[in-house]
Amino acid sequence: MPKTFVVAGATGRVGSVVARELLSRGNHVRALIRDPAAAGRVDPRAEPVPVPLDDRPALARALGGAEAFFTLLPETVPPDDFRGRRRRMADALAGAVQDADVPRAVILSAIAAGVAEGNGPARELRYLEDAFRSGRAVVTAVRPTYFQENVAAMADVARASGIYPSFMPAADAAFPTAATRDVGVVAAERMQAAEARTETLDVLGPAYSVRQMAERLARAVGRDVRVVDIPAGRHVAALVEAGVPEPIAEVYAEMFAGIAAGIMVPRGDRVVTVATTLEQTLRDALARSAA
Repeated sequence: MPKTFVVAGATGRVGSVVARELLSRGNHVRALIRDPAAAGRVDPRAEPVPVPLDDRPALARALGGAEAFFTLLPETVPPDDFRGRRRRMADALAGAVQDADVPRAVILSAIAAGVAEGNGPARELRYLEDAFRSGRAVVTAVRPTYFQENVAAMADVARASGIYPSFMPAADAAFPTAATRDVGVVAAERMQAAEARTETLDVLGPAYSVRQMAERLARAVGRDVRVVDIPAGRHVAALVEAGVPEPIAEVYAEMFAGIAAGIMVPRGDRVVTVATTLEQTLRDALARSAA
């Protein structure tokens, strides 16, 4: 009889990979979606379950009989209550796991969650990790480094303007990256792991500097692209000008300040090394956007 796994964010970049990996091994997957209209974007082999991530009783019902639960904290929440809404989600998610007595949970976190504050949106991820660890489930916090897909997201800007804006402290300092598909595979493997230990995994892939990212993006889009450094004092304003709501811009400016201060480093129990290159991620992302 197939085992049942529950996946939040199953239409997202990481969650969709988690669901696909679990389904490919013959499991039953309940795909939690916040918007019923998103059911059509769920893998057709999965069971879509509309449920708000801050509704503890509804989440507990959706988790009934599950072998393991993959979850995350969405960033698409009302900007005027960004931190509060995400903390309420964290409390509901952790409480539902206890109510449904789910034996294993895997959390999509971030390298920045290794510190408790000064880490932008990862502050709530750290809160989520702590909330889950206070329960009975075996918990794996998967902390990937900088997503390669963030570079791919700049493709339209690069094509239109030939510019790659950088919020990093140094354009020539290389740092690890990770492709979301690799992170999804790691998370799916931990959901099915036989050993029963709570741990934190830092997921690190190939390292690139911002300048190297811009060079690879330039080759992918077929035009020259130059790095434009955004000074720290302009981070919030630049993000707002790009369309980011000011409360969210302030959260991300805090994260960039933490990076500049050197506090965003691996602090987990062990490192998992992944191998997808930025070139491959860019090829795949641009092919999807052209389809």
